[in-house]
Amino acid sequence: MAVFSTHEYGERFRKTRERMHEQGVEVLVVSHPANMNYLTGFDGWSFYVHQGLIVALDHDEPLWFGREQDSNAARILTSLREEDILGYPDHYVMSKLRHPMDFVSDILKERGWDRRHIGVEMEGYYFTAEGFRVLGRNLPAAVVKDGTLVVNLVRRVKSEAEIEYIRQAARIAEKVMNTALETIVPGVRENDAAGEIYRAQISGTGEFGGDYTSLCPIMPSAERTSSAHLTWCTDRRYEKGDIVLLELAGARHHYHCPISRTLFLGEPRPELQKIADAVIGGLNETAAFIRPGVTAEEVEAKWRESIAGTGVNKPSRVGYSFGLNYPPDWGEQTLSLRPGDTTILQPGMCIHFMPGIWMKDFGFECSEPLVVTEKGCELFLNFERKLFSK
Repeated sequence: MAVFSTHEYGERFRKTRERMHEQGVEVLVVSHPANMNYLTGFDGWSFYVHQGLIVALDHDEPLWFGREQDSNAARILTSLREEDILGYPDHYVMSKLRHPMDFVSDILKERGWDRRHIGVEMEGYYFTAEGFRVLGRNLPAAVVKDGTLVVNLVRRVKSEAEIEYIRQAARIAEKVMNTALETIVPGVRENDAAGEIYRAQISGTGEFGGDYTSLCPIMPSAERTSSAHLTWCTDRRYEKGDIVLLELAGARHHYHCPISRTLFLGEPRPELQKIADAVIGGLNETAAFIRPGVTAEEVEAKWRESIAGTGVNKPSRVGYSFGLNYPPDWGEQTLSLRPGDTTILQPGMCIHFMPGIWMKDFGFECSEPLVVTEKGCELFLNFERKLFSK
């Protein structure tokens, strides 16, 4: 049931161990579900309990650990050996007497890894302060250190197989955005529009189905568009004169393709149209500049140059890396288009160029996901860039 070849998973594992060696990590405890999926194909909604992988420099396969009742998922979805699938009893689940990291500590002790430099995903969403405390208490001779980005940095450059899934997600994303633009009219409840968007995301296209996305539909209206990450307003009905921000996505095997556009219900007011023209012009100019060898901060500088004199100001980053992920975010935490990020762009890096503008009373969004190629970049979407109105 794996969605990639055994060879590809093997290459990912090899590159992860290379990066571990470079960062002085002898054993890595992987807790983020996207990193688990990336290295093994494991996929389940079991990340509300402690689970993960143990990757050691002197062991030729990852070890999976998790709740015993979830261990069959590892047998079904991965090619891990039976002896490398380690399920813990249910008395570890949400217990005040013991912690799943006690179980992990015992694994590390049994294999002689309790005196190693052990990396943990300290800035990850799924590794807790209590887990860190338990590991430190149980492994006094170990050096427990930050390994948050070890796998993420390997994931940052995509294979052609991964990029193809993102292209498929793009076709879903186009359908999703068209659904939103068709559904949202004055008088329609915002939650009903959200329901149609969810339906389009999951049903996908006639060729391939979709997944749930790591972010729920971001679709504020009216004055709520002045904030970046609000969802629909339950029971509110759209009104003439509303601005609606739409930050949506399609997903295929958890590989995302985000898309943002702005809809105005009525005749757009001049100040909004002026911002839209400036942002879209800057987006087009900046996308043409992106190529291998330039840095993330140079891309952001090009963006600022392109909007100079328009009156538009964007104090936050204008893009980030994206791809395979689980809630709560489709970003990879590895690259940001902003001053100070000296990451050199390489072919295979996927970036969501997202110059959203949020002002005191309203906002505007129009974004483009892209992949850096050998000579420039490829835009994933075939969707008009403009301020939509109806």
